[in-house]
Amino acid sequence: MALIGVFDSGVGGLSILDEALCQLPEHDYIYLADSINAPYGEKSSEWITARSLELCQYLAKQDCQVIVVACNTATAQAIEQIRHALKGIAIIGVEPGIKPAAMHSPKGIVGVLATEATLKSDKFNALLDTLTPECQFIKQAGAGLVPLIEAGQADSEAALELLAEHLEPILNAGADTLVLGCTHFPFLRRSIRKLLGERITLIDTSEAVVRQLKRQLELQQQTIEREHHGKITFLSSKDESSLLTLAKELMHADLHLHSIQARAFS
Repeated sequence: MALIGVFDSGVGGLSILDEALCQLPEHDYIYLADSINAPYGEKSSEWITARSLELCQYLAKQDCQVIVVACNTATAQAIEQIRHALKGIAIIGVEPGIKPAAMHSPKGIVGVLATEATLKSDKFNALLDTLTPECQFIKQAGAGLVPLIEAGQADSEAALELLAEHLEPILNAGADTLVLGCTHFPFLRRSIRKLLGERITLIDTSEAVVRQLKRQLELQQQTIEREHHGKITFLSSKDESSLLTLAKELMHADLHLHSIQARAFS
């Protein structure tokens, strides 16, 4: 079994952890939420890089064999620096699923809902430049959505109203596909469906990220014990009890099958 670190600015990376527990429940996990500093998307690139590196270095010191940077903003701003500093550890990032969206959009019009920092990052725009010019991308910053999700209000009227405002330019452009370009945003699926029904295809990359995690573990020849459920340690820089409560509310995985700890991190 491996010890896997999963880091996010807050609870968004729980969407990645949830998928990991479905595919790879036998491993041990440390989930680190830097909720006192969420959201990252409104901070400077220098701050994001320094803080992301600091937290990944902490996970490395806990003997994590693999670290998942389960934050689109941190991946966009800091993944190269993290990999350079932690060369002996497999580092897996996340990025908006604009490539599969472009391939599957019938009309070639794709909305991208992400943080301002992700949409402005060199990494995101370099990826955008590799895609077919026939596909039109409608970029929309989801300002204000992350704090609502962090507060446990993903299904609230406030989230619904703000989401409708952010989705309006995407819908007006005729998009048939929507990329959830922040790991927090899969927790808005119910609200999106309430607003749009099934008329738009939603793309998030949780499954693809965990497939990459699985490949890394296979390269390390980690033993697979399908009947075993590993330990999960939840760390929060703000409130570990609130993090655990939100994990139980937002995740589909049966956390009762795992040994759970929740601790403060500073």
